[in-house]
Amino acid sequence: MKTISIRQLHEKTGEWVRLVRRHGEIVVTDRGEAVARLTPETAEPERPYFARRVLLPAFRKLAMTGKLSRGTDSTVGISEDRNES
Repeated sequence: MKTISIRQLHEKTGEWVRLVRRHGEIVVTDRGEAVARLTPETAEPERPYFARRVLLPAFRKLAMTGKLSRGTDSTVGISEDRNES
């Protein structure tokens, strides 16, 4: 973490603001005491595909009727295949 004084910030504000991207966070001090932090702006993380997917109306309707079962656990099928070999 980089530390600069208020005087340094005053003299080259634009340069320090651009350097925040490289250094991460810069702490501004006044007579040795931290008084402010410059932090880089971060983009909001993109939502994962499965969080933003939309169910088809027909599937949603079928799910609401309760006719969908949870299916078979895949570990059961894999175990059965191994036992048959």
